[in-house]
Parts: sequence; C-alpha cells; structure tokens
Amino acid sequence: MNHKGKILVVDDDRLVLATLTHGLSQAGYDVIDADNGDDAILLAREHKPELALLDIRMEGKTGFDVAAYLREYCQIPFMFLSAFADEGTIKQVKELGALTYLVKPLDIQQIVPAVEAAFANRGQARSTPGEQASPLSTPTSASDPLHDPVPLAIGIVMHRHSVSRKQALERLAQQARAEDRPLESVCERLLNAQEVLAGLGSL
Repeated sequence: MNHKGKILVVDDDRLVLATLTHGLSQAGYDVIDADNGDDAILLAREHKPELALLDIRMEGKTGFDVAAYLREYCQIPFMFLSAFADEGTIKQVKELGALTYLVKPLDIQQIVPAVEAAFANRGQARSTPGEQASPLSTPTSASDPLHDPVPLAIGIVMHRHSVSRKQALERLAQQARAEDRPLESVCERLLNAQEVLAGLGSL
C-alpha cells in the first residue's frame, strides 16, 4: 500500500491517540504515535515524519516544547490539537508558526482534510526555489501557504461561539463580505486582536 505521507501524532489521552492513529492510517497515512513530549522528540529524530499533530497540554514537555524543537532542529511542520483557545494559547500557536490549530473535541472527518491541506500546501512551498530549507522559520504571513491565518481564526471562533468548523468559516466569510474585505484580512485582524488582548492580560 502506498502511503500518502508519514505523520507523528502526540496526545497524552490514549483514547484520542488511538482514534487519531486509526483514522489517519485508514486514510492512507503512515502514523507514528507518542503519548508524551519526550518520546515524540525521539521518534521525530528517528523517523523524520513529514508532519506532526501535537496536543498542547501534556505532562512534562508540552506540545509547544515539542513544536519548538521540531521547528528548530528537524524542520518538521506541525499543527496543534487542543481543547483550549485562550488568548495566550493562540498567541503561542501563531508565534511558533503552526500550520493550523484544531479545537477539540474533534472527529477524524475534521482532521483528515486539514492534514491533506497541509501536505498539499507543503508541496507548493517546496516547489518554490530557496524556500525548502526551513519553511517554519519565517514570520507569519497571509501570503505564505504554510502560514494561512484562516484556520487559526476558525479555531478561535469555534471555541468562542461553540460552533462547528463549517459554521465558524461561514461567520468569518459573512463578516468579510459585510466589510468588503478579503477573508484572510479579516482573519489576520482577528489574530492580531487576540494578541492585543493577551498583552493586556499580562500587564
């Protein structure tokens, strides 16, 4: 069987881990799993996956710790899975350069399209000369397919308004139409507003 790509999945909830691993395997991906950050880093070094799905809040090394390591030393893109979408969390997600941010609870039908989009975007980025070395070390930009503000904004709206992914996207699109602005511009503004709120909270 030809695998679509190799993915590292990290979550300290064994049930979530098993569900994600099974679902992504069924979708055609070669999956490596870990239930803690230390094992995740060792497995990433050994197997060199093409993408990592990281839970954020774990005992020991957090998903943020793992993400920072993957970015600095392995150049492996990552996305976050979390039940939390507070201002501080969103700020760190954006600063680390995650491909996307998925708010739990999740089902595999939501995750597989996000994973497929990440692989498709990664392929686009690699086809650009000079961009292959470290696609995650550059600042967040709406023009960069690896740093699309839309998925992060969708995650925030899903959490704040307890709506589905589709409903969150529809709300953002409606706002963009009302303001006669591109969707990416509205989403970028939302992320910037989250950063301002996070900064006020730390004063």
